[in-house]
Amino acid sequence: MKLYELAANYNAVLEMMESDESIALTDTLEAIEDQIEDKAENIAKLIKNMDAEAKAIKDEESRLADRRKSIENRVTGLKTYLQGQLEVAGLDKVKRPTLTVSIQNNPPSVKVIDEKLLIPYMVQQEPKLDKKTLLSDLKEGKQVAGAEIQQTRGLRIR
Repeated sequence: MKLYELAANYNAVLEMMESDESIALTDTLEAIEDQIEDKAENIAKLIKNMDAEAKAIKDEESRLADRRKSIENRVTGLKTYLQGQLEVAGLDKVKRPTLTVSIQNNPPSVKVIDEKLLIPYMVQQEPKLDKKTLLSDLKEGKQVAGAEIQQTRGLRIR
């Protein structure tokens, strides 16, 4: 039987118990409760397994990202080395049967020397709500129009 079916049956038996206090109903209620607890335990175990699998994937992603960064840094270093050596040799282009290496001008870019002098170019950004400070103020008992403390419930598996 599925957990939601057990929960519905449990509530139905509870409603029956309100009108009739028989031992059979109490036994039925205990049996359903045991089944619900078994299902809850199995679902919690499944959640823990899936959490462990997700963590393993996240760790592998992190390891691969570190490896990618290392390779990208080596590529950057080799490009800088090759460009420097070609410039020392006075070569702007090396053409081979399988590839061509050339040094060329990059697109123009901006080098900011003093940001304070560039106020006309500043972009206004949307205001952002500081929820940590807001929560702290509400916890201290301050009345804040437009916000209130909310207490939700969540599942914890230990």
